[in-house]
Amino acid sequence: MSNISTRYLGLDLSSPVIVGSSNFTSKVESIAEAEAAGAGAVVLKSLFEEQIVSQAHSMSVRESYPEADDYLQYYTRTNSVDSYLELVAGARKRVKIPVIASINCFSPKGWTDFAVEIENAGASALEVNIFFMPVDRHQTGAASEAVYFNIVDNLKKKLKIPVSVKIGMRFSNLLNFVWQMYNHGASGVTLFNRFYEPDFDINNLSIVPASVLSNPVEQRYVLRWVGMISAQDTKMDISASTGVYTGEDAIKYLLAGATTVQVCSALYKRGFTVVTEINEALRKWMDVKDFRSIGDFRGRLNYRNVENPSLFERSQFMKHYSSYI
Repeated sequence: MSNISTRYLGLDLSSPVIVGSSNFTSKVESIAEAEAAGAGAVVLKSLFEEQIVSQAHSMSVRESYPEADDYLQYYTRTNSVDSYLELVAGARKRVKIPVIASINCFSPKGWTDFAVEIENAGASALEVNIFFMPVDRHQTGAASEAVYFNIVDNLKKKLKIPVSVKIGMRFSNLLNFVWQMYNHGASGVTLFNRFYEPDFDINNLSIVPASVLSNPVEQRYVLRWVGMISAQDTKMDISASTGVYTGEDAIKYLLAGATTVQVCSALYKRGFTVVTEINEALRKWMDVKDFRSIGDFRGRLNYRNVENPSLFERSQFMKHYSSYI
């Protein structure tokens, strides 16, 4: 039988399928279910920068507002920070697969010291989900990108475990940006972050959240960049996290050069059976194609390995677009 094991962020995974940050990775019991279904690793549900900073602020102002602040400190530690460390430690004791912690942040200030506690609790790695929206018209693109670099710099000074960065796709030069992330010490990149997107309720004249779940159609936005980034000389692991519902979806990302794929939205619709089905489909496809390991075909269709790389570029768009006008 084909071997679907892989290596991601220096960690040995029995499968390239990772259960992404979600409610499915917020309890030790469900993490054990993910392992039983065949997941190669899990990314824990994100802890937010605001939660960590809230605790730090609570501790610093207790003398001024002892009653209110004691409650705030108790609430934040009981419901978020301390319980998160317990989740990391409990999961590491319960399962054998790598447990990747996750922090959702937007700045390098006030929280990075807490990452050391996550490492000490037993996290195998840290995925930093950077939710940074450049809304200051006076801030240059380079200054906006520096926020990411500063976060990685601060973390690398403190941590021994590998750091991966989950990013959005809106950069002026994504290839250069990922290369810079590597130079600053990131071991991997997750493509892509699903930012909160607003929608308009025209009946109530209000702003409401758009759907947060991905769908397979969105793969087209990700495949190009996985295929182009993986073709660079940068030794950067890539985890594809958008629109993975079937084994075919996972195979496409691996052919583009992804090291792993993350499932999340599909779990909300079908549960952990998705992981088992993807693994089975991957093995069956590899047997048919006579691939003994994922390394035999990973990146086979990336920008460097295809005969005509213009398939990723403008000329291909012109060829097909002209047939519609």
